[in-house]
Amino acid sequence: MPELLGQAEVEKVLKRALALSDADETEAVLSMFNESLTRFAYNVVHQNVAETDASLEVRAAFGRRVGAASTNDLSPLGIERAVRQACDLARHLPERPDWPGLAEPQPPPAVAAYDESVAAMTPGARARAVGDICGAARRNRLLASGALSTTQLEYAVMNSRGLFAYAPGTQADLTFVVEQPQGHGSSYAHATGWRLAQIDFESLKSRALERAQTARHPRHVKAGEYPVVLEPYAVLTLLEAMVEDGMGALAVQEGRSWMNDRLGRRCLSPQLTLYDDAFDPDGFPRAFDCEGVPKQRVPIVVDGVPISPVYDRLTAAREPGRASTGHAQPYDDEWDGPLPENLCLQPGDQTVEEMVRSVDRGLYVTRFWYVRETTAHDAGVTGTTRDGVWWIERGELAYPVTNMRFDQELVNALRAERVRAVGRERATLSGLSGVHRLPALALDSFRFIEVDGDE
Repeated sequence: MPELLGQAEVEKVLKRALALSDADETEAVLSMFNESLTRFAYNVVHQNVAETDASLEVRAAFGRRVGAASTNDLSPLGIERAVRQACDLARHLPERPDWPGLAEPQPPPAVAAYDESVAAMTPGARARAVGDICGAARRNRLLASGALSTTQLEYAVMNSRGLFAYAPGTQADLTFVVEQPQGHGSSYAHATGWRLAQIDFESLKSRALERAQTARHPRHVKAGEYPVVLEPYAVLTLLEAMVEDGMGALAVQEGRSWMNDRLGRRCLSPQLTLYDDAFDPDGFPRAFDCEGVPKQRVPIVVDGVPISPVYDRLTAAREPGRASTGHAQPYDDEWDGPLPENLCLQPGDQTVEEMVRSVDRGLYVTRFWYVRETTAHDAGVTGTTRDGVWWIERGELAYPVTNMRFDQELVNALRAERVRAVGRERATLSGLSGVHRLPALALDSFRFIEVDGDE
């Protein structure tokens, strides 16, 4: 991989941007990555690619008028152009009455998030790792497709109030599907983390092959409400739907969150404790957010009681006595307020096998796909199953079933009387909103509305 810019060079770039601004306040955020990726399909490595890119985001404020611009041109001319654009926009945009100003300097915590074994992984090493998966699939007359990526990252924030925060990092990510040649069944495997050791290649391969072999000739099951055992992959999709439906302060303040009218009272199972923890060494650690504010460990749900959403500086300023929890997101066209990016669901005391044994008749779900919001206040979602569903009969996985569409209000599904068990082991998984640490879940009732053998 190419080398990162390094702290000294990053500091030089950001100082140059701030020196070019004539705004009352200026903030510059630099992110850079070197990513290498090896793709494979139908048991053959077919692509190895590498990409290096950097992004400079500038915010300029004249009083309460705030403008922003970004560029990936870090030449002196490119930096100057971005700064001028941000300043010009700020002069012409209307005032933001709730603008809190830029963050004061706060020393971020020391966080280990860089692994030399990820940074040093060569294309040959990635090819050997995925080649082992492909070879095993071939010997079992199965087809494996997916990708293994390794990334070096660096992120820094500097503003005109004297704040400077810098952090390097790494990430390794493996995702693949193993399927029957006839297309009758498939299985899924995924793991991510900042350390290469967080990806258990052998375990992921063995489990995916085993599940794909047992996925032959799925049967139809009638639509209805069933007990379910959800793998962490499925739990990831559901919790991220609840993130989208309002675990951030902006959604709560605007009255469109499932947490509205439920803060401080038990509405979920006491078995559920959910927090956002950017310092978990087995997750994807981060020291500060895009405003340079240090991350905080935030309890979101404790023993089934919603406690608090996460905050950035803008949403915190709307509530007297509130401070940012270090969860700011870039202020772009898709900005929807602060978001939790490192969710951790507290583990329980049961293995997945024990969960299955507790179900007389129900469904075992690997993951969900194409999930969409239906009702925000109760976190209603719809979507389909994918890459492995099994019918549970008398505590055993009896046979695979065809994919099914579900429609479920998650607040209702996670009530006290409906959460049967929380898994003992957690997986580190990459989702749309971040990298999360999640166990399996067993629920007493989940509503499936349609069977589709072609999914």
